[in-house]
Parts: sequence; structure tokens; C-alpha cells
Amino acid sequence: MKRVIVGLSGGVDSSVAAYLLKEQGYEVIGLFMKNWHDDSVTISDDCPWLDDSNDAMLVADKLGIPFQTVDLSEQYKERIVDYMFDEYQKGRTPNPDVLCNREIKFDVFMKIALNLGADFVATGHYCRKGVFQKDGKDIYQLLSGVDTNKDQSYFLCQLSQAQLSKALFPIGELTKPEVRKIAADLDLVTADKKDSQGLCFIGKVRLPEFLQQKLQPKEGVIVEIPSEQNLYTQSQPTFTSEEEQLAYLTRKIDYHVSDGKIVGKHQGAHYFTKGQRKGLAVGGTVEPLFVIETDVVENVIYTGQGKEHPGLFKKALFVKNDEVHWIREDLKLELDQTMVVEARIRYRQPLQNATLHQVDNGLYVVFEELQSAITEGQFVAWYLNDELVGSGVIS
Repeated sequence: MKRVIVGLSGGVDSSVAAYLLKEQGYEVIGLFMKNWHDDSVTISDDCPWLDDSNDAMLVADKLGIPFQTVDLSEQYKERIVDYMFDEYQKGRTPNPDVLCNREIKFDVFMKIALNLGADFVATGHYCRKGVFQKDGKDIYQLLSGVDTNKDQSYFLCQLSQAQLSKALFPIGELTKPEVRKIAADLDLVTADKKDSQGLCFIGKVRLPEFLQQKLQPKEGVIVEIPSEQNLYTQSQPTFTSEEEQLAYLTRKIDYHVSDGKIVGKHQGAHYFTKGQRKGLAVGGTVEPLFVIETDVVENVIYTGQGKEHPGLFKKALFVKNDEVHWIREDLKLELDQTMVVEARIRYRQPLQNATLHQVDNGLYVVFEELQSAITEGQFVAWYLNDELVGSGVIS
């Protein structure tokens, strides 16, 4: 019997994952990760870790599998929380869920599991794993979940071949309603439990308060840029190379306060992200204001009216070489090579047609259609059919 350690989070998905593995004849052990102690910034009645840990324990008891809790809060703080503060300070918007999978679940947690004699680590993610042989060695694939509405492959876009080789995703072939039905039939305490929102394993967090622990509030101005501002109507220069044109498509517009009008104040540009609508607290506009750019150096937030504002849209993005990650290392592009893919810049975004261009210092992703709110610090993931083959941090 192969031994599998399941990350039991106290939710319905990991509960059913543990049950399915047991049915398949694995020796299953449930492990709950405690990643957070500070209740002062969590909206506490909405999924504190204690309730989750109790639910995970009840599920393990019901399924008749051993259960224990591991405290990873130190590593979580170091690898996720500190990284988040650092990124926000730079004016970028990190994705803690992608990082949590790469750094915690499939690294720190996986190492603990392997030390406990596990052959595999399993999670309740809606995605699938494939494997085939190429030149005599196993190549692992990260495939979308069958439930297109819940597919979570994006959150695993930074996994490596070594991590995938030891991972199992038992519910990837099921839909959410099927998973809930299995849990209900088994009378599991998690059957009707709401999906957790907010930071991976922390529960709901009030982000401004969370960030304020490290990043001091600093009053600045909110500027509204009119959509007919001539910054958006300048004609394209002539390019001497394709790379010059690619760089032009990804350029950042250099806004100044004088390009628009001051419409309000904020408590810190680093608390805001591109495409954000809530939290600006500016009224009296015909259409709602959206953040089109933040300047953390000058502490200014630039906004535009309506979700069709030209300041929100771009055709391309860039990923620096050291932030490009290929799950399928065998498909990695060489200099000047291109690849036609489908890509997404956020979870649940429908896949978009795009072309990758490998240049000397990184990778350009050029979309067929304009994309709204391409945000630095977030992840772009690219797919061939239903296989996620690579990803990178938007720079």
C-alpha cells in the first residue's frame, strides 16, 4: 500500500479527496497546516483556523484515518507574508495562493510528508495530473480540472516536475456538485460548508489592516484621467525591430498629476491595485472610478471612469527571465522562438489566445485581444489545450 498524506484543510474538497484515496486502497493520513496565529486582522467568524482544524479532525475520525496538525506559521510568515509586504511596497500585487502552493503546500509541507514516509501528497484542487514518457523519462503534466467552472490549475502554475511527480489530485475528474454529493452521502461535517475566501489558509483578512502592520498609511491624492486624454491617442512610432514593437506594447504610461484632476485623497498608494473599483470612496462621477495606475514613489493613484477606460487596457505583458517558469521544461523556448498558446492573467479568466516571444532578457506574451488590468506581480499562465505548461510573474 502506497502512503498518501492529504492536506486536510477543513473544507469539503480535501475531505472528499481523502475519502477517494482511501477507497482506491491507499494508506491515507490527514495533516492540517496551521499557518497563522494573528487573529487581530482576520474577520474572525468567517473561518478562523480553529474551526477548520476541528472540522478536519472530525472528517479524519469519520473516515477512520490518522490525523495530526503541523504548525507552519513561521515558514508561512517568512515565505508568504514577508514576500507580500515586499511586493506591495514596490507597488506590485502578489498572488498569495499561487505562492502558498509553490512554497508551503508543495515544498515545506511536502518535505514533512515525505519524511513521514509518504509516497505522495494529495490536495483538494480541481485539476488533474498526466504522465507520459519522452526519451525514456517520465514527464508530468498539469491538466485543467474537468469542472471548468472550478478549474484551479492556475493556482498550481508554479509547480515543478519534481513537485508534480509526488502530487495527487483525487477530485480533478469531478465537478463541485458531485464532490458535495459524495460528502453529503458520507454525512461529512464539511458537506455544506462554504468555500473559504481570502488568503490561502488564513481565512478572510482585512487587507488594508493586514498591510498596515508593516506599511504605514500615507496620505496622497486620487487623480482622475479623462478617457479622451491625448496620452491615449498618440500615433505609434516607427520600429526598427520586432522587439522594439513588443516593448512598446508593454510600456507603462507615465502619468502626471497635471494630466487629470484631483478628485479625492487616499491613505497609501501601496494599498491599491490596478483595476480596483472598491475602496476609493470618491462619488459624483457618471461611471464608477477604476484604478488605472498607482505610483508608490509619488504616492498617487490614477483613476479613470468606467470599465472601458483606455487606461485599463493593454495588448501585451513582459516576464523577466528569472521569473519565467516552465512546468514542461522540455517545451521551454529558445531565443527568438515563439509559441501560440492560450493564456490567463487571473484565476477564472476565460483563456485568451496569445503568442509567446522569447527575447534575450525575458518573455513577451502578446494577446489577440486587449486585456483589462494587467497587473504587475500577478501571474500569467499559459496553456496548450487543457495543459498548463508554464507561467511567470508579470513585470
